[in-house]
Amino acid sequence: MGFQVSPGVNVSEIDLTTIIPAVSTTTGAFAGHFSWGPVGQRVLVDSEDTLVKNFLNPGANTAVDFFVAANFLAYGNALYTVRVVNESGTKSSNTARARNAISNQANSLNTIIKNNEDYNANYVTGITGVGNWVAKYPGVLGNSLRVSVCGTANAYTSTLTGTVTFTSNSTAMTGTGTQFTRQLSVGDVVVAGPDRTLVKVASITSNVAVVLQAKYQGNTATSQSSVERRWEYADYAPGAPGTSKFAGDNGSTNDEMHVAVIDAKGLFTGVANTIVEFFPALSKAALTKSENGTDIYYKNYINKNSRYVWWAKHILGTNTGKNFNAAVNFGTGSQSLVTTDTLYNGRDGAAPRAADYVNSNNLFKNAEEVDVSLILGGCAGQTVALHLINNIAEYRKDCIAVLSPPQAAAVNNSGYSGAEVDSMTTFRNYLPSSSYATMDSGWKLQYDKYRDVYVYVPCNGDVAGTMVRTDIDRDPWWSPAGYNRGQIKNVIKMAYNPGKADRDQLYKKGINPIVTFPGEGTVLFGDKTMLTKPSAFDRINVRRLFIVLEKAIATASKYTLFEFNDAFTRAQFRSLVEPFLRDVQGRRGITDFRVVCDETNNTPEVIDRNEFIGDIYIKPARSINFIQLNFVAVRTGVDFTEVVGKF
Repeated sequence: MGFQVSPGVNVSEIDLTTIIPAVSTTTGAFAGHFSWGPVGQRVLVDSEDTLVKNFLNPGANTAVDFFVAANFLAYGNALYTVRVVNESGTKSSNTARARNAISNQANSLNTIIKNNEDYNANYVTGITGVGNWVAKYPGVLGNSLRVSVCGTANAYTSTLTGTVTFTSNSTAMTGTGTQFTRQLSVGDVVVAGPDRTLVKVASITSNVAVVLQAKYQGNTATSQSSVERRWEYADYAPGAPGTSKFAGDNGSTNDEMHVAVIDAKGLFTGVANTIVEFFPALSKAALTKSENGTDIYYKNYINKNSRYVWWAKHILGTNTGKNFNAAVNFGTGSQSLVTTDTLYNGRDGAAPRAADYVNSNNLFKNAEEVDVSLILGGCAGQTVALHLINNIAEYRKDCIAVLSPPQAAAVNNSGYSGAEVDSMTTFRNYLPSSSYATMDSGWKLQYDKYRDVYVYVPCNGDVAGTMVRTDIDRDPWWSPAGYNRGQIKNVIKMAYNPGKADRDQLYKKGINPIVTFPGEGTVLFGDKTMLTKPSAFDRINVRRLFIVLEKAIATASKYTLFEFNDAFTRAQFRSLVEPFLRDVQGRRGITDFRVVCDETNNTPEVIDRNEFIGDIYIKPARSINFIQLNFVAVRTGVDFTEVVGKF
């Protein structure tokens, strides 16, 4: 106990209940080219629906990577996903580079705003020359967005001055003594004629001439005074903008505003002019809080809650952005009109370069930052595949890189018999020997329900998925191959279906064939790693067994740090590890083991170096790759004991 200077009772607890924890073995990681979503940021998705929510439907240029991720999620429910775009150069004139859409048609954004972290670090104080709003992420989809802001009660609804004339079966609206340019905005709804027909403003020619979006269908021309106009999204709001309680309590007025975000071209929703977000009763005043304490200052609220746009510049007059140092009327200035901004100049850019994939995959490099077990290669070429093996999987040593051959090696590669084997072998020979990587032979044709077409997709997402399914159904140390656990989903046909002779050649090179057997489905028909040295680690199940053992025991062992290296601590370590290994043995992962942690390996020299050594010897269980069935015919009178074991 601690030293006490006077009589008393000191109570303390000592926790000796530490156990080996369960570790994740089913979490995947993938850097892919998608149509929308944050760039250079890990996003954990748990289903194809969540993948679509974060990165949207696949397009012609993004379908392959999208379905690699979606195929993995057909087996498992945890995939860290990073969007990759072409980031070459820094100038807006570089056509290869992806770009955010902005609300100033005359300009372009010179740098990509990748994600929330990038925006908050570099752009949150405003962006010069891009207009009022910026699309949340790079890509041509941003050009589908429009932002409409209703900043005052007068912008919400008002009465037009003068006399307005509507002509039957015409889009023309004319006026006498009217001020259309001062009182109308494009998109406003005007109540026309005695039947109160709602017509929308398409363009404003002058103070006395307007073009409507559709023809007025009244029977005759009609002229009327005191014509009502409304904000086109007024029906979505609880009422006209007014004064928030917070502003009123601080002596200010007219701080409220409504903001609508619209999918003008229908690229997000499939239906043009669909409202995708509506933010009522936000405040123009900095520091404003709602009654429950939420920050409702429009800039901060939209930056935090919108999935589509970031703020770039104040738009509603000189008072916008002020706080309550003095009483302010926030409804003055140019705010009597609706402000509508359409976004332009967003661009997908060219296909991402190898350097873009390398940089994105580096987000999975640090095992202390992100816990993953399977790194999906997607369409990785030689440069990216080499990086995944050497700089990610081998560096971490707690995950496996799952690779497929290049598309040209597997799809329509029919120049001569054996061309597929030669192309795949060439690709494989470029890559290093490693037990932390595995390679399959497959590209499959599957149905793209989003575009109603068929697309070829590499099978590494599925192969990683079979490992997840094996973990769920059995344990990581079971082989994911074969008829029981190696079934591949969503296959119309394989681009290349290797026969026995080709399978023999591929398997010798450490390439696991994916084969369609009539009536049996499509099956992963091999479980080798890319280790060329004859070893137990040339099998996926053994490598994954040791990843689990090493990760779990290392996690538990960190609580031994800074304890004394004495007999008690060493015994405690053995009592921690041995029950865990007995459990693995009982689940058929290992055939035998021994844990040595005593004075034989923790010598005085080791102790004096402040080190602690535990030696763990494992006999891993092996998967069956070859079956030999011997059928022996014997004469009628022969006793079987005479021949059993003789052949």
